[in-house]
Order: sequence, then C-alpha cells, then structure tokens
Amino acid sequence: MTLLILGMALWWAAHLFKRLAPARRAALGDKAKGPVALVLLGSVVLMVLGYRSAPQIDLWYPPGFLVHVNNLLMVFAFYLYAASGMKTAITRVIRHPQLTAIKTWAVAHLLVNGDLAAVILFGGLLAWAVVAVIVINRAEPVWVRNAPVPARKEVMAAVGTLIVVGVVMAVHNWLGVQPWG
Repeated sequence: MTLLILGMALWWAAHLFKRLAPARRAALGDKAKGPVALVLLGSVVLMVLGYRSAPQIDLWYPPGFLVHVNNLLMVFAFYLYAASGMKTAITRVIRHPQLTAIKTWAVAHLLVNGDLAAVILFGGLLAWAVVAVIVINRAEPVWVRNAPVPARKEVMAAVGTLIVVGVVMAVHNWLGVQPWG
C-alpha cells in the first residue's frame, strides 16, 4: 500500500504545484515541463505497482449488476474526455470536462471494487479531481464558454469514444479483469 499512497501523493503534488505555487512554477518556465511529466509518469507507475501488489482487504462486496452501471459511466467518462479535446457541445455546459471525466471514471470504479486498495486509488483520484476543480475555479472564477462546433465533431467524439471503450475493455480482459460482467 505504501507504493500506492506514495504514487497518489506524487500525483496530487505534481498536478497542484502550478495552482498552489504559481509564482514558483512560473519562475521555472518551460524547463519544468519535463521534470513534472517525469514525476507524473513515476506517480502512475507507483500507483499501478502499489495497486497490483496491495493485499486484498475487502470492505464490501458490490452486486454484479453494478458492472453494467460501471460500463455506462465509463462510456460517459471517455466521451467527456474526447469532448474536452474536440470542444463539443457538452463543453459549453460542463466547465471542466476532463476532470468531470476523471470523477466519473473514479465513481464507476468505486462501484465495482470494494477493496481497500481501490478506495485509496479511485477515491484518491476522485478527491484530487474535486479539489482541482475547486482550486481552478477559485483561481479563475470567470468561465468563457466555447463557441458552438459543427455536428461532425459530436459524431467524431462519439465514434472515437466507442472505439476507445472497446480497446480499454479488451485491455482489461487481457489483464485478467472481466469488464463485461
């Protein structure tokens, strides 16, 4: 669990550094992008290794039907992430679509994983995304909504979402996690 918690702490620190110490981050300039990216990569590696090596300590036993709820939430999460990059219509309604995608992803995974390591990983990332939204909204209280985009971008985001969801489910299956219930 130590690796998992350390990875989570590095993730939080690397992401919030810019917002909590803006002058120090600005003083580092572009040369800090590489080290920050390395810290983030390291945090992901630590989280994966920590999660995979954590002892199975069950806190609850999720019912099987939640797998289907998880899958629907995952489609929505991937769509939000795609929509963010393509600036689709939903980005005119949701201010932080990528962070909302992370929150949706985390909640979906908490629904189907009742062990302590999952609570630390997915709960920790959910808490980080909530804090990140609060910190960003305080630093930048005015939100300028995106301009409308052509309908083809909506279709592209939807098709891309379904392809990525299929690939991610196949990878989960390959790793031994049955995503279809």
